[in-house]
Amino acid sequence: MPKRISTARGREFGAGVRAAITSAGLTARAVAKILDWDEAKLSEVVNGKGAVNQLDVAALLGVCRVKSAEFAHLMSLYPETHVRGWWQQHGECAPIRLRTFSENMAIAESLTSWQMHTVPLFLQTAEYMGEVLRASSTVPAGELQDRVKAQLALQELLRGGKTCDFFIHELALRLPVGDVETYTGQLLHLLLMSNWTNITIRVVPAAMGAHAGLAGAFTRLTFAKYEPLVWVDTENSSLLIEEADAIKGYEKVIRALDAKSLDEVDSRDLIVRLYDAARPAEKEAATHRSVC
Repeated sequence: MPKRISTARGREFGAGVRAAITSAGLTARAVAKILDWDEAKLSEVVNGKGAVNQLDVAALLGVCRVKSAEFAHLMSLYPETHVRGWWQQHGECAPIRLRTFSENMAIAESLTSWQMHTVPLFLQTAEYMGEVLRASSTVPAGELQDRVKAQLALQELLRGGKTCDFFIHELALRLPVGDVETYTGQLLHLLLMSNWTNITIRVVPAAMGAHAGLAGAFTRLTFAKYEPLVWVDTENSSLLIEEADAIKGYEKVIRALDAKSLDEVDSRDLIVRLYDAARPAEKEAATHRSVC
């Protein structure tokens, strides 16, 4: 069955309107009646198919008593709900919650993530996550705990039954983020996550040398009803890629990583070896603390 024509902007707009209707304690039928619209017309608006002008959208949001910041956001989205691809520029640093990616991840059927330098965000422990955030030169210190909570909430979306494939470079696993307990705790967490039936973890060995993923980390989402998208997260912007040819390019990278990575068993064995190698240092640190 052909995929439904949709964009990340359109889905975010629709989700925002549905949330506004729900928050107002109304039903779609009640809203349509207040506006003197057919329910089909409201459905088209929610699905980003046009059918109305911006004044109509403003009236809809007004009926739902949408707060000013959300009102401005949804009004800015509506004229561009048909536009594919979205470079979101965040300013000095990314927002605490990555709304667009979170909403798309929530409805995704599968997730494929490639990471070169650190453990993927989706598999990080809170302690590891905190160390990564503290190392950033742009993240405000006062936001650290809120950012950890937001990222842990994003991880909860892995529980929705979606198929999740993670490709991680060996050097990312060897990077000693935080103290030895944080590092070993992260490796143990990866081993536990690898037992989830919907998660596979594959390691690209350092001995491979140059490989197809050198251009950088990315995450691909696929959907039951929509075309796939690729998310690229940078220091202070997010890129949502939706053009079919660009997606094909990333899919080639995924196939190349799949061909060159260790299989699940060997990947797990490598993580176990790294964990076992770090354990003496962890025990030494624990002994030192008890003596002190």
